[in-house]
Amino acid sequence: MRLNPFRALRPPPEFAALVACVPYDVVNREEAASLAAGNPRSFLHVGRPDIDLPSTTDPYDARVYAQGRAALEGFLRDGTLLRDADRTVYIYRQEMDGRGQTGVVASVHVDDYEHNIIRKHEKTRKDKEDDRTRHVLTLDANAEPVFLAYRASESINADVAAAVKLPALYDFVAPDGVRHIVWKVTDPAPLLRHFAEVPLAYVADGHHRSASAWRAGQERRAANPNHTGEEEYNWFLAVLFPSDELAILPYNRVVKSLNGLTSEAFLVRLEALGRLERAKDPRPPRPGSFAFFLEGTWWLLTMDQASIDRSDPIGSLDVSLLQDRVLGPILGITDPRTDKRIDFVGGIRGAAELERRVTSGEMALGISMFPTSMDQLLAVSDAGEIMPPKSTWFEPKLRSGLFVHELS
Repeated sequence: MRLNPFRALRPPPEFAALVACVPYDVVNREEAASLAAGNPRSFLHVGRPDIDLPSTTDPYDARVYAQGRAALEGFLRDGTLLRDADRTVYIYRQEMDGRGQTGVVASVHVDDYEHNIIRKHEKTRKDKEDDRTRHVLTLDANAEPVFLAYRASESINADVAAAVKLPALYDFVAPDGVRHIVWKVTDPAPLLRHFAEVPLAYVADGHHRSASAWRAGQERRAANPNHTGEEEYNWFLAVLFPSDELAILPYNRVVKSLNGLTSEAFLVRLEALGRLERAKDPRPPRPGSFAFFLEGTWWLLTMDQASIDRSDPIGSLDVSLLQDRVLGPILGITDPRTDKRIDFVGGIRGAAELERRVTSGEMALGISMFPTSMDQLLAVSDAGEIMPPKSTWFEPKLRSGLFVHELS
């Protein structure tokens, strides 16, 4: 696949920790406003510009996008962001809970996205695509990177190991305890050459950002009668990690009601699906097992392994087993994308969040999942299939604001 060095907009080292923020799509407006409060340098002013407009403003109002552009221009004027003198690539390492993952920051080609060299595993929503496409085009920049994975390469590992021997450009710990370290690569040629030998990359996180980047590139091409293919809008911002360094957390569920069943009747229905017992740990121990929190008690369901077709990359996913055997036939939730009786809780919040939402009376049932594996994600993508909604939760998240890629 193709990588390209780029001239980044990025904060000077003394502002990096102030600028860096969570991605735009993991917080709502109120949460984003709270995180950015008292910090005029937070990149949330660019990624979530609605926080600087009245709370009644429609999130898709033209003023929102104009505000984002104004914030970006303001950051360039006041030195919050600088335009790097060199076209290069960067190394970005994150450390969390004793585990590290180290990626390469570069721009990747919109045609590789279109031709499925960059593979996907999720459906996207048009309204969210429209929003980020407009955001990209108004800013004339990719404000946030796409999180990509690739099958590990010894050559790339060696290039990265050499790069991180140099002094770090940034090194800070974010408020959530995750350490972020960035190095600037002095000679990107070996990395570019070795990535050209990588056949495929996979969208781990950022399906809407990647789809929007592709759409923005298509719009720029159509509007340019002198298009040559060399323009910067043919590329979009990404961080590429070797898949063997990545960990997926579970994407847990909470359900508002038992579809008219009593708790006892619901447990009887579960017992018909495998072995049901009181759980010693709310974390399921293996694929094909699920922990249910009901009326103050955790129950462990282990489905009959012989009933699971492991050759089916979609049907064998735990999220599919739960949907096909519990949510649909027992609880009547046939479309988890639209049914208001179900909600999803990222694994970073742990089982305590499931207990809290059920104990409060907001929800009737908490479901703790075993996480999807990277091998499963790659298999689904390679099969050209789409994962069920809310199948993966990656941590740590990429911080936004450390790198911005301009389109012109």
